[in-house]
Amino acid sequence: MKIFSRDFTRTEKLLILVLVLILLALAYYQFVDQTVRTTVANAQSEAEMLELEISAAQARAARLRALRNTLDELEEKGQLSWMSSYNGSKAEVAFLNDILADTLTYSINFDKITRNGDQLRRSFKLRYQTGGFRLAREIMERLLAGENRCLVSDVKCTIADGGVTTIDAQATFYETMVGGTPDAGLPADAAAANR
Repeated sequence: MKIFSRDFTRTEKLLILVLVLILLALAYYQFVDQTVRTTVANAQSEAEMLELEISAAQARAARLRALRNTLDELEEKGQLSWMSSYNGSKAEVAFLNDILADTLTYSINFDKITRNGDQLRRSFKLRYQTGGFRLAREIMERLLAGENRCLVSDVKCTIADGGVTTIDAQATFYETMVGGTPDAGLPADAAAANR
């Protein structure tokens, strides 16, 4: 069977040429143009994501610089404290003994340590007596300005005849598990128990 047994007319040749050109254009559109457009669109979306990441990193860096400046200012003023790593009880007791050395009498009663995530609270009751209010106040200021993070609450001051000043206070040293070594005295994590 002979399909192409005759010569094509000029119109048929022109139609075949147009058909071949259309097929070439479709092949170009499908395999070149669409691939390039898809690649360019993907590159643009990746560039936008990278720009968002860069702006987030720049914002984070600006916040860190602001925090660093604040920390530097606090350090210059002598108001910077830090959270010691668990178990800092020996250093905390030594600190308390140092600042209470000038008192007439003192007693420290520690409560059980509590834990919430990586944060530990070592609460204690503090009672001390001094020969005058000025020394009692200086001791409290040294406690608050100490290197270890300490918050004092529930302070009661009594001045007796002769100027003997008695201070009763509830205070808490804060520690962190970051850099600390767990031991048998470490309480269970309250945050994990509440989940």
